[in-house]
Amino acid sequence: MGILAWTWIIVGVTFALYIGIAIWTRATSSKEFYVAGGGVSPLMNGMATAADWMSAASFISLAGIVSFEGYDGSVYLMGWTGGYVLLALLLAPYLRKFGKFTVPDFIGDRYYSNTARIVAVVAALIVSFTYVAGQMRGVGIVFSRYLEVDINTGVYIGMAIVLFYAVLGGMKGITYTQVAQYMVLIFAFMVPAIFISIQMTGNPIPQLGFGSKGEDGMYLLQKLDGLQKELGFHEYTSGSKSLIDVFAITLALMVGTAGLPHVIVRFFTVPKVSDARLSAGWALVFIAILYTTVPAVAVFARTNLIETVSNKQYKDMPDWVGNWEKTGLLAFEDKNADGVVQYVADAQLNELTIDKDIMVLANPEIANLPNWVVALVGAGALAAALSTAAGLLLVIASSISHDLLKKVLVPKITERQELYAARGSAAVAVVIAGYFGINPPGFVAAVVALAFGLAAASFFPAIVLGIFDKRMNRQGAVTGMIIGLSLMLFYMLKFKFGIFDGGKDAVAGLAGDWWFGISPEGFGTVAMIVNFVISVIVSRLTTAPPENIQHLIEDIRIPKGAGAAVAH
Repeated sequence: MGILAWTWIIVGVTFALYIGIAIWTRATSSKEFYVAGGGVSPLMNGMATAADWMSAASFISLAGIVSFEGYDGSVYLMGWTGGYVLLALLLAPYLRKFGKFTVPDFIGDRYYSNTARIVAVVAALIVSFTYVAGQMRGVGIVFSRYLEVDINTGVYIGMAIVLFYAVLGGMKGITYTQVAQYMVLIFAFMVPAIFISIQMTGNPIPQLGFGSKGEDGMYLLQKLDGLQKELGFHEYTSGSKSLIDVFAITLALMVGTAGLPHVIVRFFTVPKVSDARLSAGWALVFIAILYTTVPAVAVFARTNLIETVSNKQYKDMPDWVGNWEKTGLLAFEDKNADGVVQYVADAQLNELTIDKDIMVLANPEIANLPNWVVALVGAGALAAALSTAAGLLLVIASSISHDLLKKVLVPKITERQELYAARGSAAVAVVIAGYFGINPPGFVAAVVALAFGLAAASFFPAIVLGIFDKRMNRQGAVTGMIIGLSLMLFYMLKFKFGIFDGGKDAVAGLAGDWWFGISPEGFGTVAMIVNFVISVIVSRLTTAPPENIQHLIEDIRIPKGAGAAVAH
């Protein structure tokens, strides 16, 4: 069977599974909608958290970045993995003990202020919409290739699926759907990696294979370094980023992970605090399976790509080149009209343009793996994108219905009305997310990295100081969040999109104007530090929090007992 037929079968079966689970586990109360009733086992929650956290950026784009940037791309691996450890050890148990559904709920109650709650809601919406833009683009890319439709149509299909199971099932439906999606995505990622590792090095373990020797007796990384140098690219195993930018991006991704509302809310779905720690440990195990395989997939894909296309006749190109050209994500321009593909670092001479986001998806085709494996990767990519998109949409829905309506605007709203508001908010959010998927601001991982920077600049200081600093008050937290978030938004709009430079493209020279030599992806670190400093200074210059709040902080720093999440 062809790729299209296999895709319809595998994607159809997996989507039927997701929808079936959504119907079976549909939410009937606000507690089930927000935190799945608080009764999910640590193992299941760990798997769901891994699927929630490993988005299209992890499945589709991460190996693509590492594939093109080599050593420089490792900042994403270090930042995202380290960030999860930080979240699991530093924040998760304490937030779970506090017993609130959402990050704005925590901030609103901890800082005894509806103003703080509203600022947190705005930050959650900005972070979530930035993040979900990357997921919808990922969905569009997958559908455009495998179902042979344009990207816009692909986004519409993805919107319909997410809308169905996120709006119907809430967190309860999403949790069990994400367990199934994790199984699909990890199987889809590992199968081609194992096949290609055996094919290129004879070693069935990809993590060992990419450090092994190939059939020619040369180490794979050594061979790739040579191929890169021949084409004018920097050596794969050497970096070109400045040390300060590497540090800034890594730290921004780490603390951004620890401030992501859609990941934090997962720790409220387990029965007690000890289960939050245990599920965090399980999630790290499940995440590590994919993250330790990413460098291997990147090396395999890059080596195969160069050997397949560079200095070869275009008319002799394999079918996968033409397949991806149809999507617009790969393009050949014969500048010297010789019919030979010149794939080189020099932009004036280079004739092949390749979107980083296609590398994982195209990898099985480049390696001539069976069609069912190619289709399986497509299903895995959809599972990764849709699982995270659903979690983000729930954050958006709960921010509006629970934190804004229930806690601020309409306190007397009934549970049924709150549930309707949550579902209506999710539906509107799907439409906005679809718009961003059709008009994306960049490739998937770049967009997602900006979301982490925004979370680092806004939430992380407010959460950490809220847990560990009894003297932190509402004035300090609100001022810090507003300044941190505003600074990050300004820098992102100026240097990523050229908003304050007459629309000048960042790639066309704005990089030379970066403050302190730090890229927009890493500037969340600077904005976070500013947030911390401003928060502490303002809190020391204003009145201390009430005694009951200070006692509350002492209580949550001792993560014992059930601390069940309860809607108020």
